[in-house]
Order: sequence, then structure tokens, then C-alpha cells
Amino acid sequence: DPSIIQTLNKILTFELTSLNQYFLHARMYKNWGLEELNEKDYKKSIKDMKQADDLIERILFLEGLPNLQHLEKLHIGENTEEMLQCNLDFQMSQLSALRSAIELCEKQEDYISRELLVDILEYEEEHVDWIEAQQFLIGATGIENYLQSMMED
Repeated sequence: DPSIIQTLNKILTFELTSLNQYFLHARMYKNWGLEELNEKDYKKSIKDMKQADDLIERILFLEGLPNLQHLEKLHIGENTEEMLQCNLDFQMSQLSALRSAIELCEKQEDYISRELLVDILEYEEEHVDWIEAQQFLIGATGIENYLQSMMED
């Protein structure tokens, strides 16, 4: 079904965009000496690359053409709080797209694609929870204490 391939390509675009956004944020954190945040965002970018790879393989299996040329706009923060908010905003739009894609797969009875998307959704929801926890910590402890806790020992 062409609508499945189109939808999988839309999710692929999210993963490719996320990969770039998180990788840049990771390197910014590293430059600032915030090693824990660097490590978290770097691992997220690698996971996004693996998820993109899975989507590419599925699109090819369905005899579609993966679109690696399209990226959404990157939202890059200028400080830690902005970076977390940019990532959260991006994640929320991705979650919405994933839920719609899963619904389409259910309607089209493509349960293999659905399973792939559900796995991605679960990971992304866990990451949203992590971001929200970081924002809570910043609010509870103050940005200075939070940043100090993110530095390498």
C-alpha cells in the first residue's frame, strides 16, 4: 500500500531529523563540559540512526524508495534549558506522527510495520519522560546545581 510507504517515510524523516538535532546538542554539551548530557544525547542520536536503518529496510522490503533527502527544521537551543525544550517539542510532534502511523498500519493490517513503529514509540515515550524529569530537576534544584550535577566527576 503506497500510504504505508509514505507514512514510513514520514517517520524516517523524523528519525533523520532527530539524529542530527541530538548529535549537535550532544556535541554542544560536550564542549560545555556537561558529560552526562553529552552521553545521553549522543546515545539517543545513535539509537535514532538504528531506528532509521530499520525503517529503511522495511520501506525497501515493501518495494518503496526510502527518502533520505528530506529533513525537518532542526531546533537547536542556545543553553541547556532551551535544548531540553527543543528536544521535548520535537519529541511531542514525533509521538503524534507515530501514533497516526500505527493507526494506519492497523487499518491496512500491516502488523510488521505496526510492530516496528510501536517499538519506536515506546522508546520515544521513555525519552520524553527523561526530558520531563530533567526539566523537573532544573525547577527543583536550580539550573546551576543541575548543570554541576551533569559535569564529569
